[in-house]
Amino acid sequence: MLFNQKVRLTLGFATLLITGFASSYLYTQSKTKQLAQENPIRDNLPLTTQQISLVSNIQKTSSSKQELAQASIAYSVIDEAQKPKFSVNSSQVFSSGKLPTTKVNFNQADLLATLSNTRKYFQDYGSLDPDVQRTGVLGAQGVTVEDILKTLDFMIAVLQEDIANRRTTRLQDANFINSNFRVIKWSAYNPQKSQQERLRITKYAVFTHPGSRKKTSTFNIPIYSLKDDLAASKFYTRYTKQDVLSGIYEPGGREYGKVEPLAYLTRKGLEEALMEGTILINFPDGSKAYFNVDRNNEIAYVRGLAATAQKRYWYFREVDAIKGYGYKIDAKISIKPGVTFAGDVLNIGLGKIIVLEYNKGGRKNLKMGIIADTGGAFLPNLHQLDFLAGIFKNNKDFGQHIQELPDYAQAYILVKK
Repeated sequence: MLFNQKVRLTLGFATLLITGFASSYLYTQSKTKQLAQENPIRDNLPLTTQQISLVSNIQKTSSSKQELAQASIAYSVIDEAQKPKFSVNSSQVFSSGKLPTTKVNFNQADLLATLSNTRKYFQDYGSLDPDVQRTGVLGAQGVTVEDILKTLDFMIAVLQEDIANRRTTRLQDANFINSNFRVIKWSAYNPQKSQQERLRITKYAVFTHPGSRKKTSTFNIPIYSLKDDLAASKFYTRYTKQDVLSGIYEPGGREYGKVEPLAYLTRKGLEEALMEGTILINFPDGSKAYFNVDRNNEIAYVRGLAATAQKRYWYFREVDAIKGYGYKIDAKISIKPGVTFAGDVLNIGLGKIIVLEYNKGGRKNLKMGIIADTGGAFLPNLHQLDFLAGIFKNNKDFGQHIQELPDYAQAYILVKK
């Protein structure tokens, strides 16, 4: 066979391959082998650079089309118990986007700290926590856990360099973001509200509360810590919040001695601690301490049910900072307000970089943060994020602060190119 005939033959194969992209990779391999087997001695000619490039381009075209096809594959959204709740196509939730050219707002030092702590969680506990190895809905668009780690590494390096040089970080430049990252538009998917397009942005906070290390007439509601040597039996999963408040762990109660009271609050303080996950208690002697949720009784949070009627109950541990996601209390990520979102880590994923776009005072705003926390209200949840707004003395201060933040926003996820 003449050389130019072989080129025409290869081009013919290329046309067929592009037409049938779903099986093109195997088709290309088999035909390449066939060419070599048919003419190994008569021509004794290797594939030319032009032919190799052609085959490579065919394979790349095939690969990209296969990824596009995968985006339409149904994904089974799971709940906290890893049980399927509903199915969704990735293309219904995520699509290609672009940030508007306005400044991206965040505190550089706080974002760097939270990114670094999240990256360290993957490094230290990724092999022990299978939940963070899930690709989730974005997996259908070719986004892997490795892509998320590369994104974190790149952003950490940029922030470190810019901060060291005492300059505004390049990550606040939307043009830099659009050039260096895949900007993936996140459209809200809410099975109960099909008309919702933008993400609902709720806000949470750490509240400072007066409390006591000992029970008093005012501070008479304990927060408990599980004892490690007894917790393995999971005895605590048998009891609702109402059971705990009835006194089962107090002297004379059926489970007295199985938990340790850490501090005492008012009932309002308890409900806020359970809802927000972290509380900062000011004690009468002037000392203060953070307490963070540790393990719950494995009873699901019920959306729409009043807080006092919820049966879900959390046990706490004393911690040294505000804590976010973690598969156990000693592994939880230290997080900063203003740059942290709580979200669906099972279906969206830990460590996703979020940019919110919203209007304030007639001007377009962009705010960046990272999913480094979660909660019962977000498992599953493809239509909402919870923004850690700050540390506040009371709900009034909290309410005034969040008036500047949106209730709904267009959200984007950034993935390093």
